[in-house]
Parts: sequence; structure tokens; C-alpha cells
Amino acid sequence: MARADRMGSTRKIDGHAVAAFLPVIALLPAWGLSVAAFWWVVARFVHVPYWLFAGGWLLLGVLLFWQPAQRLLLQRLIGARTPTRTEHERLQQAWAIVAQRNLIPPSRFVLAIVDSDDLNAFATGGHLMIVSSWAVGNLTDDELTGVLAHELSHHLGMHTIALTVSQWLTVPIVLFARVGYLLQNIAEAAGDAIERKSSGAALVGRTMAGLLTIVSWLFLSTITLAQYIGNFVGKGAEFAADTRAVEMGFGKPLMRSLRRVVETGGGERPTNWRDRLVSAHPPARTRIARIDAALRRIAKDNPR
Repeated sequence: MARADRMGSTRKIDGHAVAAFLPVIALLPAWGLSVAAFWWVVARFVHVPYWLFAGGWLLLGVLLFWQPAQRLLLQRLIGARTPTRTEHERLQQAWAIVAQRNLIPPSRFVLAIVDSDDLNAFATGGHLMIVSSWAVGNLTDDELTGVLAHELSHHLGMHTIALTVSQWLTVPIVLFARVGYLLQNIAEAAGDAIERKSSGAALVGRTMAGLLTIVSWLFLSTITLAQYIGNFVGKGAEFAADTRAVEMGFGKPLMRSLRRVVETGGGERPTNWRDRLVSAHPPARTRIARIDAALRRIAKDNPR
């Protein structure tokens, strides 16, 4: 317990936080091109250098690490919501225990809900912790403390920085792809309308629609690639967060919450490489085994 108290609320970047910037690097080319497209439109009306336009977008992303912006913007950007009164009471009861153990004011972090039928939780921004509605509705208070301790560990390990940057970089990419699909639909409709008058013009319209589809697909594919890279390098961060949760004194509650995953049919290791790339977390059974081993080591090193 003394070890957890000494750690307190200190943040310390680790190797997993550095590796998490690999998806950011993968997003940069598509981000630069999509921002350039929007800059070209804006520059028709306002004289602004590209570097200033792109730099301004990046600077706006800094707001995502500001707690009020996380409540107003980041929470909605990732599809989360404010807890209901019942959910808030349950989360706060568990969070107060974790915060007190780590000498952290409970108000320092923002708790939010994502509607999901899975036991899921994740940390992002500088202070945002999101828990699935299923977890809040079905886990015990003790198990919730384990989940929140794990997510706090991501913040303390600064694993959330790269994730938040990636989320901000994807915004113009997604917007650009949506504009592309919109123009594709317009080109297809125009091609159908003029087909009776001119087969050549219709061919041009369909060719443009096809090119726009390919461009939009390529831009969205960079997001998928970044997600695959993030899932691959993020598994180490999950193990590190588990280890820190054990050091805080929440190893057993976290292990019990992971056993819920196994009981509901999850926790198995993916059988092929594609499923491993898609999976954002290590298998629950593997995490349980590692947490159990860490608890045994602590018990051995500190016999009563």
C-alpha cells in the first residue's frame, strides 16, 4: 500500500507511450493532404499560408487536453455521453476509492459513458475516462475500482497523448472522405441524368465518381491502418496499465472484472493474424494470468 501512496498522482511517460505515436506517423500524410484541400478552399476567400492553417489546426488539438474541452468536445467526438444520475453515483463511489488511494482529487478526471453491451473502458485526453454502460450496470463496485484503476494507469503512464492526437488528426481526414463520397453521389446522379443526351458525358461523370470513390477509400484506409498499428503496439500499454493497477492495490478487483469477460464468452486468444490486428486488447485470459503472477510475486516479497 505504501508503494501506491508513493506513486501518488505522478505522470511519467514510458516506452509504450512513445510507441503509441507510430499510428500518428501513419496518419500524417493523409492528414496533410486533407488539410491542404480545406486550406485551398479557405484560401480562395482569405489569404492564409498553408503552414499557418495547418499549424492552427494542430494547436486547436491542444484544447483536447483541457478538461472543459474534454467535456464539451472530445467526449462527443468519440461518441460518449454524460452519465445518468444512477450511473454517476455508481462511478463516483468506485472512483473516490481509486482517487483516494492515489492521492488525487476526484474532480481532476472526467468520467463518461459509452453505450455498449460489452465490458469495455478506455482513457483519452488528459483527464477523460470512459466506461461502457454494460460495465456500470453489471460490475460490482469492487470490480469497477479495478477497471478505473487500470484506466487511471493509462493516464499516469501518459499512454493517452498519442491516442488523443490521432483522434484529432482523423477529423479532417474523415471530413474530406465524406466530401468525396458526396461529390461521388453528385457525379453519379449527373451521369444518370445526362446519359440519354450524351453517352460520352455520362462516361466522364461515372469516371469522376469512380476516382472520387477511390480517393475517399484511400484516405479512410489510412485511418484503418493507423488503428491496426495502434492495436498492435497498444497491447504492451495494456499490460503496463495492469501492472500499475496491481501496484496501486487493485489487482484482485481488476482480475475479477476480467473474469467477467471470460464468463461472457470473451478472453480467448485470436486464432489468426487478422483478428489479432483488429483486437485492441490482449486476451483477457492472458491478462488474468499476468495479474495473478504479479500478485503472487508481491505476496512472496512481502510475507506477513
